[in-house]
Amino acid sequence: MDKKVIIFEVEGGTDKGPDGYRPDTMPMVDALKQRGQDAEVLFFDVTKKQAIFEYVKEHGVAYVSRINPGNLQHEEEYFEMLRELCQAGIIGMPHPDAMISYGSKDVLSKLTTTNLVPDDTFAYYTIEAFKTQFPISLAVTERVLKQNRGSTGEGIWRVNLVDPLAEGVTAVPLDAQIKCTEAKDNHVEYWQLGDFMTFCEQYITGANGMLIDMRFLPRITEGEIRLLMLRDHPVHVVHKKPAETKDAFSATLFSGAHYRYDQPEEWPELVENFLAQLPHVTSLLGNHDLPLIWTADFMLDTNEAGEDCYILGEMNCSCVGFTSELSLAQQVAEEIVMCMDERTEVVAQ
Repeated sequence: MDKKVIIFEVEGGTDKGPDGYRPDTMPMVDALKQRGQDAEVLFFDVTKKQAIFEYVKEHGVAYVSRINPGNLQHEEEYFEMLRELCQAGIIGMPHPDAMISYGSKDVLSKLTTTNLVPDDTFAYYTIEAFKTQFPISLAVTERVLKQNRGSTGEGIWRVNLVDPLAEGVTAVPLDAQIKCTEAKDNHVEYWQLGDFMTFCEQYITGANGMLIDMRFLPRITEGEIRLLMLRDHPVHVVHKKPAETKDAFSATLFSGAHYRYDQPEEWPELVENFLAQLPHVTSLLGNHDLPLIWTADFMLDTNEAGEDCYILGEMNCSCVGFTSELSLAQQVAEEIVMCMDERTEVVAQ
């Protein structure tokens, strides 16, 4: 019996086409079948978890997860099933622990020993750590706070002082006035630091609560550079330029940013440096197999020698879409088959 590649989706959500599937799912199924590899889409339903597990264990050779976390109410149960499938010998694309490692915002604090992330980048898992460190960080330079949850720029704040500190002050007083710009729509709010930090406690509490604190990079106005990867192969580079309005720094489409698609060869310094760092990145993030489809988002900065350099802003790997370039389905299918062939060779050895 020929084993199938199972593509997991979930019913409902704004990412579905008229046929009920993500627009980039069926092109993948068709591309796999063109290569002689059978494939099938299954919708994850927590009430049918055991039946789905048994079916995939018997009929599947690999799974590809195409579920947007925002559409998944039972993420823990879904990840638990994926882990069990991987333990049963099904090839995970990606393994759920890789999704967590590469997709969480705290990936930045884990990569400060690479040249991709500044070493003054902090992760706050407790309110106490946040209240201790953030006034010190803000005293040095303008900052960006990023919550772990949310999307499209929600809960990502650019924070700077309204008035400069007195000379010699190393921590911003709690009554200092600060200007806060949210990436969601670039709107501005003015707060006292203490009140704003109390407001931000909501991002730290609860499941997967956490805040990332990193320096603001003024050259974000030149655009965010997204590297789209198929495992260790760069596929294309998306240049996302914020709207040309005062205080704009968000590179989301929702906030009016403009997107341009380039070939990786047009960004040689970025691509070559990232690929050179990739083995180190992989080891720091748990030595999981690289996700099938994932992205790394960068911002321009200037190093001490006055040269351009690229700073990592975040990674995404849970369900990176390519609906604007469906022709990529052929490359994705090729990568899936290649991954399965590699795994077969390893098992044979």
